[in-house]
Amino acid sequence: MQESAYFNQYSPIRGVWDEMYGVDRIRDHYSKVIDYLSTESTDDLTKKEELAKRLFMSQGITFTVYSSGEGIEKIFPFDIIPRIITAAEWAFVEKGIKQRLTALNLFLKDVYNNQFIVKDGIVPIDIIYSCPHFLREMYQLQVPYDIYVHIAGIDLIRDHDGTFYVLEDNLRTPSGVSYMLENREITKRLFPDLLPQCGVRSVMEYPNILYKNLLALSPRQISNPTIVLLSPGIYNSAYFEHTTLARLMGVELVEGRDLVVNNQKVYMKTTTGLQQVDVIYRRVDDEYLDPLVFNPSSILGVAGIMGAYRKGNVAIVNAVGNGVADDKAVYVYVPEMIRYYLNEAPILQNVPTYQLGNMDERKHVFDNINKMVVKKTNGSGGYGMLMGHASTEEEIEDYKKEIIKDPRNFIAQPTISLSAAPCYIQGELHPRRIDLRPYALCGPDGIEIVPGGLTRVALKEGSLVVNSSQGGGSKDTWVLA
Repeated sequence: MQESAYFNQYSPIRGVWDEMYGVDRIRDHYSKVIDYLSTESTDDLTKKEELAKRLFMSQGITFTVYSSGEGIEKIFPFDIIPRIITAAEWAFVEKGIKQRLTALNLFLKDVYNNQFIVKDGIVPIDIIYSCPHFLREMYQLQVPYDIYVHIAGIDLIRDHDGTFYVLEDNLRTPSGVSYMLENREITKRLFPDLLPQCGVRSVMEYPNILYKNLLALSPRQISNPTIVLLSPGIYNSAYFEHTTLARLMGVELVEGRDLVVNNQKVYMKTTTGLQQVDVIYRRVDDEYLDPLVFNPSSILGVAGIMGAYRKGNVAIVNAVGNGVADDKAVYVYVPEMIRYYLNEAPILQNVPTYQLGNMDERKHVFDNINKMVVKKTNGSGGYGMLMGHASTEEEIEDYKKEIIKDPRNFIAQPTISLSAAPCYIQGELHPRRIDLRPYALCGPDGIEIVPGGLTRVALKEGSLVVNSSQGGGSKDTWVLA
């Protein structure tokens, strides 16, 4: 294997698992990529980086940052050096995610029907009933094939010893899959020979698998069911993704005003009249879905849609009410769910988590808050977190007051170091912290996970926050055959 100036100067972060660099040597699965990059000059790589930026811009691959009430569109930062996962590592991750999602689907069916897990004392009833995403409107509503989670984006991180942990289960309307697909398309343009040489598995089947699963959910047994993707509209931060997925699946992209409910059936307005809709892949949150049932001021949803859903006349993906399973206070109990429903030991571990509604755990967290990350149980996007090690005394005291007002609404986790991967920054390779969001699709034939996912990168030096809204970017994720 060749060496080059890029790698001679690369200095891994002490005490952090480096995806590329092992004990005094480059890991074997990175060797072909490094050999290839060693033949490229800084000018060549910088040109590739510029080409990637132009491709992202020309294709409108953006996200919106909501700050000070303004929506500002930005290019999603992309790092040209791929993150590489071995076949053995992927097999472990895949098995762990399938086990976890099987248990979470069983939990959702149980919690909205017989509640055996509550009666048997595994999950406390007050944790369920105090969750704002536990929707009584879903009680005893039958969903097709008992599948509640059709699409999941499970966030994984690696600790200092390389162990994978589940950070979050995104079971409501997980986003980011279009960036996974576009990252791969752009990598094919930048390194056309390298992907086949390394035996990289494809992620491009995702839209076909999703479409096949949506077809299978149709309540009408007809050859060509009508499937739509329901978007909140052009001002949503993930609108680019909504348009991409609708185009790739060949389904109509609609907004709430394009649909109407008549006689407990959902119809799409078309130039030739009303057309009955069978399956809705919705990217509108529960609370805005039906103004007759949830938020009466919502103009994003469809009045009466819950009635059609309860009657079984339309399938909704993901199911309504899934938020109770990815509430961060319920997350604590997922390993127990796996043991309870499947009688198996969990394959993927949770990050150790403290519930601040518990007085003893709250005292422990307050005493060690400098080593903790504190989050709202229903927050997302990296907003509203306290990073204990990077906060001032005043910020910590103010945050403690917020916690004491409503302790159920907060959890704390020890600061996990997050693994690092090489990024191309100003003509040099530097380690930056990363996570991984693989996308799992649950259908009547089982759970399928495309080999890869979205690797998000904390591009600021020393940062542990990978969210795009907080200055993060992404890179292509290669799973080797």
